[in-house]
Formats: sequence, C-alpha cells, structure tokens
Amino acid sequence: MVKKQTAGRDKLGDFAPKFAELNDDVLFGQVWSRESELPAHQRSLITISALISAGNFEQLPAHLKIGKENGITKDEIAEVITHLSFYVGWPKAWSAFNLAEDIFND
Repeated sequence: MVKKQTAGRDKLGDFAPKFAELNDDVLFGQVWSRESELPAHQRSLITISALISAGNFEQLPAHLKIGKENGITKDEIAEVITHLSFYVGWPKAWSAFNLAEDIFND
C-alpha cells in the first residue's frame, strides 16, 4: 500500500492549493494506489525512467527514495540507468547516477 503523500500541500499548499491537491490526492492518492493494475515497484521504475529521460533531475531524488521504499535495489537502479544511457544520453545517465548513488548507498 502506498503511503499518503502530503508533499504537494507541504510545499505548495498556500501558493498553489489546487496543484497541491491534484498532486497529493489524484496523482499519489488515486493513480499510485492502483497497485492491482501496476505494482508500486513497477510504477517507480517507470517514473524514474521518465524523469531521467526528460532531464527532470529536481524531482528525481524524491522518486529514487520512493523507489527504494518500493523495493528497487541498488543493482536494479544501476541497470536501469545504464540501459537508459544509450537511449536518453550519457550526460543524463551521469546526472542520474550522481543522485542515485547518494540514495542507494545509504
């Protein structure tokens, strides 16, 4: 079961309350909770891959932590990033490895 997300309200609740609501209640509440359709482990792998592909590295540490909580291993994340490097670019892989190493070496 995916834990209740409050990051949207915690960070943007006063500034952008509707966005915060959609983030916490719809994206993380309704979409991520559909584990019978797609387990959280796979959702994390997909999300991390999408963030790396698009170069959205500001969001990546949070999703790497979520992925680790969802059972992604150090070996898995290394393999995913290595695989992606040939499709999305070597610099993106280096950036992703720099962030993943901090989280998965804890």
